[in-house]
Amino acid sequence: MKFEDILKIIEIFEKSNLTELEIKIDEPKFKIKLSKNNQIQGQVIQVPQIQNFQPIQKEEVIKEIKEEKKENIHIIKSPLVGTFYRAPSPGAEPFVKEGDFVKKGQVLCIVEAMKVMNEIESDVDGVVERILVENGKPVEYGQELFIIRLNS
Repeated sequence: MKFEDILKIIEIFEKSNLTELEIKIDEPKFKIKLSKNNQIQGQVIQVPQIQNFQPIQKEEVIKEIKEEKKENIHIIKSPLVGTFYRAPSPGAEPFVKEGDFVKKGQVLCIVEAMKVMNEIESDVDGVVERILVENGKPVEYGQELFIIRLNS
């Protein structure tokens, strides 16, 4: 390896985003190790405080809907532990939205468990009254996912 080659390697390394580079050559025995001392500076960001925030409990939502509508309500629950997704892929339209009419067997969401996408289907005909889980959030076995107002 020539001296000019070493200078070229150093020049390219300094222009790159690499923080460390090690080159070993067996014939003739040669080793070069380069590293940059990049210190990351942190910034303190002030986050506004939310006062008097109380999350709505699922039980309160279900009770409220039953009292409001005075109609038959059906709850769709998660059959497994995993991650809840409203759409088939990021950026795609959700399977259903609140207010949508759904038929028995229609896909409502996906619950991902161990890299397997499990489609959760409606077991009744009705209108999606509420979606109880946010997209991308973990769900437990038996956790309530949807409130469906049954067709009379």
